[in-house]
Amino acid sequence: MNDGGDGNSGYGHRRFRRSRSHFTDRITADGRDGWPVTAGRYRLVVSRACPWASRAVISRRLLGLEDALSMAIADPLQDDRSWRFTLDPGERDPVLGIRFLGEAYDRRETGYPGGVSVPAVVDVPSGRLVTNDYQRITLDLATEWRALHRPGAPDLYPEESRAEIDTVMAEVYEDVNNGVYRAGFARGQEEYEEACAAVFRRLELLGARLGRQRYLVGDTITEADVRLFTTLVRFDAVYHGHFKCNRWKLTEDPVLWAYARDLYQTPGFGDTVDFDHIKRHYYQVHTGINPTRIVPVGPDLAGWTTPHGRERLGGRPFGNGTAPGPVRPQEEVPAPGRP
Repeated sequence: MNDGGDGNSGYGHRRFRRSRSHFTDRITADGRDGWPVTAGRYRLVVSRACPWASRAVISRRLLGLEDALSMAIADPLQDDRSWRFTLDPGERDPVLGIRFLGEAYDRRETGYPGGVSVPAVVDVPSGRLVTNDYQRITLDLATEWRALHRPGAPDLYPEESRAEIDTVMAEVYEDVNNGVYRAGFARGQEEYEEACAAVFRRLELLGARLGRQRYLVGDTITEADVRLFTTLVRFDAVYHGHFKCNRWKLTEDPVLWAYARDLYQTPGFGDTVDFDHIKRHYYQVHTGINPTRIVPVGPDLAGWTTPHGRERLGGRPFGNGTAPGPVRPQEEVPAPGRP
């Protein structure tokens, strides 16, 4: 994630624009871009604070790619030099040997003028960035990396449903995933109100859809659910207050709140969420919106583990597959980030 400013100093002080992914090479089964799918060759760099990166974290876990694609978790409080690896011993990523993700960008293109964003996939042997195409990375994990999926991995992007999935994802992206940022970083009242109205108009339409079916497309979890979840799980913690998307809270909408809890309690979703990283990033990095950098103590997270009742709608979360196994100890979310 990079929100279009020049380092932290730009957050909340400039008109919001979503940076386009500059490095769009793809890692494919046939290696047509020069990057063949190879177990152990690449490293996924993420922040648990970032909704765009969290998509990749969830997908990697659902598909069982932990052995094939290692993962680096950046500090949620990046500085103007980019995402940093201060959570690791010696403040360096133990695999790439770098202190800042920007170093991998520099090895790919010296003087790259855009922002340093996550998720990013880095080629371990060369230390060079391969891609920061957040829209494509998870789709390729679901399709091009099939040979390395775990037994029983779900099909997150089934071919017969792709047209509908793509339509739903485009609507969710424009009005919800990106819409909360357009509202939060608005520089004028009209701009804010337009973005905020679009957020809640789309959420109401999604709520009507999800009142009839357990998942967004079909009766199984797909990429569309992954993308909506990463915004919903942040909604009350940061978007409601910090981004002023406050017509109502997620917990006040019976359908969306139950849907979000259903996914949160599904292995591969909630066990990747770190509310501590999420809150500290938004409230302490976006100083143009929150100059005091005070992190609120709420909301109460206990509700995320309460019964959701969505089973009555049927559905098979993993289709003909199975749930992923336990989270690996080194990738468990620390206690401060969990309900």
